[in-house]
Amino acid sequence: MIRMFVISCVLLMTLILDLKAQEMETKKEKLAVLWVSGDRDVAEKSCLMYTHAAKRNGWFDEVVLIVWGSSSSLLAKDVALQEKVKAMKEDGVIVEACMACSNMLGVTEDLQALGIDVKGMGVPLTEYLKSGYHVLTY
Repeated sequence: MIRMFVISCVLLMTLILDLKAQEMETKKEKLAVLWVSGDRDVAEKSCLMYTHAAKRNGWFDEVVLIVWGSSSSLLAKDVALQEKVKAMKEDGVIVEACMACSNMLGVTEDLQALGIDVKGMGVPLTEYLKSGYHVLTY
């Protein structure tokens, strides 16, 4: 009888700890930055600066930069911006790019050479939107 009680208590505690772990994961602050502008000033003086600072300063637990549209070709040709993105990646920013956009602009291989995860982004972006990420668009 006591053995059954102890086993029940252990199982209950395991369940409680699992629920707490799930709750903590849900409370993680996550940011997805959708970079669509091909304007260099927007990239340098807003988008990349804030995105990098958000990760470096711990304002968010997870930071994702999504290269989409015109930003793809800007990044592919601008060495200074490439260096900024490289530093962001080294500091833990996840960098992804839309393959449909990069294919249309002819820069897929250039982005991949930078170590960027180039893929279909419709589903991942939808998941970010539905799963509690803060989404910021530049």
